[in-house]
Amino acid sequence: MQQLEMLADAPRKLARRSDPSTSHAAAAKVAEFAGSHRAVIVAALAKHGPMTVDQIAARTKLHSQQINKRLPDLQRDGKTEPTGEERPSASGHMERVWRAVR
Repeated sequence: MQQLEMLADAPRKLARRSDPSTSHAAAAKVAEFAGSHRAVIVAALAKHGPMTVDQIAARTKLHSQQINKRLPDLQRDGKTEPTGEERPSASGHMERVWRAVR
């Protein structure tokens, strides 16, 4: 169990050694925009209340893929959490509703 906990705390590698230099350059920039994405998501949830990924995307300039990428990190950091509710997405499938944690 301790090994699993250590893996959860380990930083994610965003580029493999065998990846081209462009991948390494892109990975280096992730921290730069990831923090701003997180702030935008939390601010939208705090201002507008619980929302789905599609609803967050509609209220921000972020794409749903960017939001989906950040929500697990925000949940792990105690900034957001799923409400337990689900709503239909734009494509008709059910998606979780998220809220900011105060």
